[in-house]
Amino acid sequence: MKLLLKCYVYKLTTNKGRVDMLPQTIQQKVNQYRDFYISLKNELKWKAADHKHFMAIASIYAVKGKSLELQDYLELSDYIKNQVGMFSTLKSSQRFTIAAMLDTRYENPKETFHEFLDVYDQLIQGGFTRGAFTYIAASAMLSNESSRSHKEMVRRSAEIYQGMKRKHLFLTSSGDVPLAVLLAETSESTDDLMHEIEHFYTTLAQHGFKKGNDLQFLSHILSIDKNLDADTLIERCVSVKEACESAGMKVKAMHYPVIGLLALFEKPETEIELIHEVVKQLNADKLFKWQKDINVMLAVNLVISEKLKDSRVVETGIYTTIETIIQAQQAAMLAVIASTSAVATTTTT
Repeated sequence: MKLLLKCYVYKLTTNKGRVDMLPQTIQQKVNQYRDFYISLKNELKWKAADHKHFMAIASIYAVKGKSLELQDYLELSDYIKNQVGMFSTLKSSQRFTIAAMLDTRYENPKETFHEFLDVYDQLIQGGFTRGAFTYIAASAMLSNESSRSHKEMVRRSAEIYQGMKRKHLFLTSSGDVPLAVLLAETSESTDDLMHEIEHFYTTLAQHGFKKGNDLQFLSHILSIDKNLDADTLIERCVSVKEACESAGMKVKAMHYPVIGLLALFEKPETEIELIHEVVKQLNADKLFKWQKDINVMLAVNLVISEKLKDSRVVETGIYTTIETIIQAQQAAMLAVIASTSAVATTTTT
């Protein structure tokens, strides 16, 4: 009995009468996520235009397995606010998400913040527009493990972004800048990279994926990984989509990025049941029941983050790629939240 309690703590009876359980480690992440969300909402409910910010921030801490020290976090958020100009989006609620990214990744987040601002300025000088999406891109560039200098990364990111626009002018927007930065870490030429992205886009469309910005985003994510060939990744995406639908999960276009994340794992469909249980738990929670689409994204990240502790995954060399994709997914969600909040608060940059 003690062993059973140690391994599993959450039970849910399905309509079929079957009892499903979440492993303790995953349940702990779900519980932490909920607790972090409540703390943030209670403390910052009058300071953020959209409470989905709290969901994003809470998930960043839970996925990283880092405790949210609320007072230190608030001090860092205030520090960021006081270091930027009056028209910066970091004066608005975006500072809270940037603070979370810095706090979970770096030992000295205040010092790192100034490096972050320097990278942001380099991106602006490289031709990118000021605003929320470029701040997210700066965060992605700051944590990259490429041997390239920031100057070279900025040049290559701009080249890739222009390549995106040439292929899909009406789909590509400033929200794609973070992905351009992540793709800049790859070693392929821009032309080869654009060809690969287009192959993913057109082939997945032939397999039932809806054309549009979300499919383009998925194509970008798949192009980051260089450990698997394109056909394998495409097959896994189709398999994951079908497995989700068979489990009763409604797959929307906005969920395509997490399908890309799951496609990096061998036999990714084996994780669907766990993900579905997390989704059901979040959907049943009064705090999150109105955010079902985001619950799917967060459930994938919470489950997959546990898999990264598996030494076999690390040994395959895929660890860095998966970390990059999780970062890409967070960038996507944060970019959407940032844009809706900017409209709500009429913040200008």
